[in-house]
Amino acid sequence: MNFRTVIKAPENRQMLQHSDQVMLLGSCFSDNIGGKMRTGMMQALVNPFGTIYNPLSIAASVQRLISGEPIAGMTLFQQSGVWNSFAFHSRYSMGDKEATLNRMNSRIEQGHKMLKECKMRVITLGTAVVYRLQSTGEVVSNCHKVPQHEFTRSMASVDEMTDALNHMVDQLHEYNPELQVVFTISPIRHIADGLETNSLSKASLRVTVDNVIKAHKEYTEYFPSYEIVMDDLRDYRFYATDMVHPSDVAVEYIWQTFQATYLDDRAAQAVARCERVMKRIMHRPVSNNSEVVERFNADTRTVVGNLVKEYPYIENIPEIKNLL
Repeated sequence: MNFRTVIKAPENRQMLQHSDQVMLLGSCFSDNIGGKMRTGMMQALVNPFGTIYNPLSIAASVQRLISGEPIAGMTLFQQSGVWNSFAFHSRYSMGDKEATLNRMNSRIEQGHKMLKECKMRVITLGTAVVYRLQSTGEVVSNCHKVPQHEFTRSMASVDEMTDALNHMVDQLHEYNPELQVVFTISPIRHIADGLETNSLSKASLRVTVDNVIKAHKEYTEYFPSYEIVMDDLRDYRFYATDMVHPSDVAVEYIWQTFQATYLDDRAAQAVARCERVMKRIMHRPVSNNSEVVERFNADTRTVVGNLVKEYPYIENIPEIKNLL
């Protein structure tokens, strides 16, 4: 007797090599999968604007990456003692305005350059609920604890989201004709909006993505991370303690399915090797004997040096650069 509705990985696309560049944008689930890629030493740029949840803000962020247009200082505002932008997550907010601006614009520049060479773009949609700044009508990516009365909260329509994402995909294809766009819907439930609103939101996102993929079959597709958690795992033991976010086990399960869907065999082998080496890099020997510690570090440098010889494109990964 089968006690699970297992979602099998689609036939392997053999789409990604280990050396390919990948950009992930969207909800914090992009951070989860992007973190797995980085641990496997793939060239992944994750959420250059920080976490973004709704499709309209995601589309606007992609447009800015394509144009490379920097954030202007006049658009920053102070809130809670730091400088913020409605286009960026608060992780980029700092007390110094110029430092904040430089930090944000360096990410735009980095994303603009990488997007031209990218092999895959993973877009993770989190919610259809949007917040519009009343003074301008702008849909913000993050509210930054600005008083709620300054926003109008609503759920974007399927037509509105479809139009925005269709335009985004057209722009991406024109900017980088080799780029494959993979859409997925975050399995993280937005329970602050209420479970009924969350259900309607996720359903609207799923219909929207289906509309977009039907219009761009050649270079877009859907990865079922939402369905894997909701229908395959389907148990609170696969959630973190907040009962909202997927647990580490669930994220790993989805990552294994993602690999089986998109990575070629050599890439999967490279990821497995690099994960083991990254674990060694991050390990700190528990010993007061300096000779033991130095011997471990020397052995690690040798292992890493041999790995770089085989995969030279990993040498710019921060953990590798710091070690060598």
